[in-house]
Amino acid sequence: MNGWCGKILKINLTTGERGSECPPPEVYRENLGGRGMAGYYLFPEVTRPWDDPEMPLLLFTGPLVDTPAPTSGRMTFMSRSPLTGTVGDCSVGGSFGTLLKKAGWDGIVVTGRAPRPCGIEIDGDRVAVTDATALVGLPVGEIFARLKGKGGAAVTGPAAESGVAFANLVVDGHFAAGRNGLGLAFAAKQLKYVTVSGQGKTAIADSEELADAVEDIRRLLAASPAIFGEFGIAEFGTPALYDLTHARRMMPTANFRRTLFPAAPALNAPALRERYRPKKTGCRGCPILCKKMGADGTPLPEFESLSHFTALLENEDLDLAVQANRLCNDLGMDTISAAATLACHAEIEGVRLSPAEILSLLEAIGRGRGIGAELGRGSAAYAGARGRVECAIVVKGQELPAYDPRGAYGMALAYATSTRGGCHLRAYPISHEILRKPVATDRMSFSGKARIIRIAEDMNAAIDSLTTCKFIFFAASLEEYARALRAVTGMPVSAQDLLRIGERIVYRERMMNAANGFAAAADDLPERFFRSPGTSGGHIAVPPLDRAAFLEARGRYYAVRGLDAQGLPTLAKAKELGLPWTR
Repeated sequence: MNGWCGKILKINLTTGERGSECPPPEVYRENLGGRGMAGYYLFPEVTRPWDDPEMPLLLFTGPLVDTPAPTSGRMTFMSRSPLTGTVGDCSVGGSFGTLLKKAGWDGIVVTGRAPRPCGIEIDGDRVAVTDATALVGLPVGEIFARLKGKGGAAVTGPAAESGVAFANLVVDGHFAAGRNGLGLAFAAKQLKYVTVSGQGKTAIADSEELADAVEDIRRLLAASPAIFGEFGIAEFGTPALYDLTHARRMMPTANFRRTLFPAAPALNAPALRERYRPKKTGCRGCPILCKKMGADGTPLPEFESLSHFTALLENEDLDLAVQANRLCNDLGMDTISAAATLACHAEIEGVRLSPAEILSLLEAIGRGRGIGAELGRGSAAYAGARGRVECAIVVKGQELPAYDPRGAYGMALAYATSTRGGCHLRAYPISHEILRKPVATDRMSFSGKARIIRIAEDMNAAIDSLTTCKFIFFAASLEEYARALRAVTGMPVSAQDLLRIGERIVYRERMMNAANGFAAAADDLPERFFRSPGTSGGHIAVPPLDRAAFLEARGRYYAVRGLDAQGLPTLAKAKELGLPWTR
């Protein structure tokens, strides 16, 4: 096969069995790779409890991985989320996906539960399950030091061992993955790490056509100020968004009780640059290099982490934000959920946490000590136990990231309908509501947003299945990537075909969530956003969301998505998309 290896590695940690599966070509054509292929393998098993030994852990690359197509070195991790109970997945960069492809595998399906902590080491066709007992309790950085020389690596940290519901994976030292608890899903199988190396090359159907497609993409990238402009993402990383959200009075502040943080101008991307003199780094083969590392090698926070460890916690100490980000990485837990859970705790206690208290509580969460064991369940469970559910700012149990929905109504709808809980990346309407790309829309209106969110979800599902980066689509489009896919695989495919594949992937995820009891009641926002205004001023009004308008927009979304009035899949739409009916 061109583009794909044609093989899936299957490992059962209970029995020790290892084997391979060769899916038929139509499975690849219908699912592409990454999120699509992982969803294909999760679908038959998704009603199992997340910690059932037979619940699969899924690691998948895409057809453009290990080719010259820009930003295509990403991959997907997927299982059922321990935090939310929904589909749990994450697209992540680094070199792991490329090396898995070079090893000759399109993906890995892991089932079973090992009798003791273990690691999986893959070198081409050679697969070994090793004893990882000696790594238990070690910070993530030390684990990577011990795995040096073994290729790409994905590891869990102490937070997963402690049962933290938002424990994540760290890939290649500093790429965080799985903010919906995938690290805990690994721990349920006693799996500490996976490493991979290989020397193979991906077969390409038409190298000349691919070179032309790549040139088109690079030309569009070079002309994009959002990417390569003076204040773009290539220059400042995702913290370039910090000033934009502040200026638009949609910076989540004090656990989403306000939308303006007066100290923000001293805590932005230029402030990070001045203080830490960052170096550029990024995923393998990426021309954008949006990751920033301090001069001493300290990973600097992404926008969401920077915002949450400053505004959300009312913290004015930039060093604290960097230290908290690094501590979360070393413990192996999601920065967004960790900061949001602390903000929930601070509101319940009626306190403003000091920098020292923030670091101490993060350590307690990651190690499962004292109150950290309660906080490690996530803000929804913690607030529920304290009788203060209104303090948990979540959708489907997952904490919201750093865009207040009162300042971007498309984001409000996207949060509510996301198949993996409160997530900005399922649709990412920030591109047109804040960055005004590719077409500007009125951010304070639900008008037209239902169809926009549905199309954006389909597009991003296709992007996650090609395993490319969403940032590049500020400049390029599915037209250019359809051309690249045709060149790599020889498969006749258009941008509309990719959108259709994306639609199928999203609908299947809605079907999986419905099978686990998720319906319209879960596609909602915290009541705070409908009752309390944001922080108006500077000629910008930030009123509460209009609940009737929100419900009307959600109803329109259900209609254009092919769901019934309760947000549930229908037999007719499933048949139209060629999906097996499970209800």
